[in-house]
Amino acid sequence: MRKKEEEREKLKHTKIGGSREENAGYMNQILPVQESFDLVKRDLLIGGRMATFYFIDGFTKDEVMLKVMDSMMKIKEEEMPADMQQFTRIGIPYVEVEVLEDFDAVIRNLLSGVTCLFIDGYEGCAAIDCRTYPARSVDEPAKDKSLRGSRDGFVETIVFNTALMRRRIRDPHLVMEMKEVGDSSRTDVAVCYMSDRVDRELLLNVKRRIEEIRADDLRMNQQSLAECLFRRKWYNPFPKFKYTERPDTAAACLLEGKIVILVDNSPSAMILPTSIFDVIEEANDYYFPTLTNLYLKTARGLITLLTVFLTPVFLLFVQNPRWIPEVFDFVMVKGEVNIPIIFQLLMLEIAIDGLRLAAMSTPTMLSTPLSVIAGLVMGEFSVQSGWFNSEVMLYMAFVAVANYTQPNFELGYALKFMRLELLILTALLNWIGFAAGFVIVVLSICFNKTLSGRNYLNVKLN
Repeated sequence: MRKKEEEREKLKHTKIGGSREENAGYMNQILPVQESFDLVKRDLLIGGRMATFYFIDGFTKDEVMLKVMDSMMKIKEEEMPADMQQFTRIGIPYVEVEVLEDFDAVIRNLLSGVTCLFIDGYEGCAAIDCRTYPARSVDEPAKDKSLRGSRDGFVETIVFNTALMRRRIRDPHLVMEMKEVGDSSRTDVAVCYMSDRVDRELLLNVKRRIEEIRADDLRMNQQSLAECLFRRKWYNPFPKFKYTERPDTAAACLLEGKIVILVDNSPSAMILPTSIFDVIEEANDYYFPTLTNLYLKTARGLITLLTVFLTPVFLLFVQNPRWIPEVFDFVMVKGEVNIPIIFQLLMLEIAIDGLRLAAMSTPTMLSTPLSVIAGLVMGEFSVQSGWFNSEVMLYMAFVAVANYTQPNFELGYALKFMRLELLILTALLNWIGFAAGFVIVVLSICFNKTLSGRNYLNVKLN
C-alpha cells in the first residue's frame, strides 16, 4: 500500500515535458503497452509534428475518434498553435477536452477510458473524453418493482445513473461530486445531494470519510465502500444504509435532503441518513394516495413484526399450554411430536434458506416449477413421515412468504437473526428467555448507530 502511494506521489510530481519521445518512453515504462493487447499506442503526423495517442480498445468510440483524427490531420504546419491549450481550442473539434499536466492524471484518465494525446514540442497532454462503456439496457429492477411507477433502473455505468437522476431533477442545486477510491481499482464514487436541502454536517462527514479511505481496491464495489465508510459491529446485523436500484426513489430521497452515493460498476444507490422507517419503505409508497399509502405501510410494518415474533410466540405457547384461552386452543399442536418443536423450527429455517439458494442457482425457466414442486412435495411428505408437524409447517410457511413483503434484503436477514435468537432463548429459558430476547431486539434497533450518528429511530447517539 505504501509503495503504491509513493509511486502515485512520484507521478504527481512528474510534469509532462515538451519532448514527445521522452513522454512516450515514460508512458511505456509505466504501462504494459507491449503485453496488453487492449492498450493501444498510435503514432500520427499532425501539422508536421509527431503525435502519439494512447487509448483503451473497447472504451473508445471509434467513429468519434476517426472524425477527430481526420480533423487534426488536416491542420497545416504553419497553422499549428503555440501550445497545447491553444491546440485543444483550435485543433480538436470535440466537447470534452482538457489539458493534463502530470503523469498521475494521465494514467488515471487513460485507464478509465479517456484518450490521451502527446504532441512533440507541446508541454502537457490532451485528454479527449470520447469513451463509451459496455452497459446493459436500462430495465426495471427485478427486486424493486413498482405497480404504477417508471420502468427504468440503475445500471453498472455511473454516468448513466447520474443522468437518470439528473433527468428527474432539473435544479441547479443538484450537485454530483466525483471521488476516487482504491489505489489499484481507482473506482469512481459519486456523492449526490441538493445543496440547498442537505444536512451540511452529514455531508462533510461523508466526504471526509471517503477521502480518508486507504484501501487498495473496492473489489465488491458498493459493499466494500460501505465497510470502509462504517465498520459495523458483528453482533448487530441491521443495515446501516438504504439501497435502491430505482432512480425515481433516489431522486425522491435527494429532494428530501438525503445524500445518494453511487459507485461505478454497481447498479444500486446508497442513501443516507437511514432510519428503520426509510429501510422498510418501497417505491409503491410514493405512487399511491395518502390513505392507500398509509395502509400499505401499516400492513408491511405489522407483517414485519409477525415475521420476528410469530414462531417465538407459538413456541412459548407450546411450552406453556395453560396460557392459551380455550377459544384459541386450535393453535396448539394436535399430532404426535416426534422431534422437539424448537428443532423443527430451526431445521425449517435452514431448509427455507436452502430452497432460496437453490432457486437462485436454478435456470430461470425452471426456478418457479422446481420451487413449487419442492415446497409441495417436501412439505407434504415431511409431515406424513413425522419429521414435522403441520402447525409448524404452516407458521414457517407464513414467515417464509412474509419475508418478501419488505424490499431490503439485509433487513430480512437481520430480522431472521433476531427471530433465531428469540427462538433459542425461549426454548432455553421459557418466558424469561422470550422477555430477554424481546429486550435484545428493541435495544438492537434503538442503539443501531448509523453513519449520521443517529439510530434507527432518528435519535442522536453520542
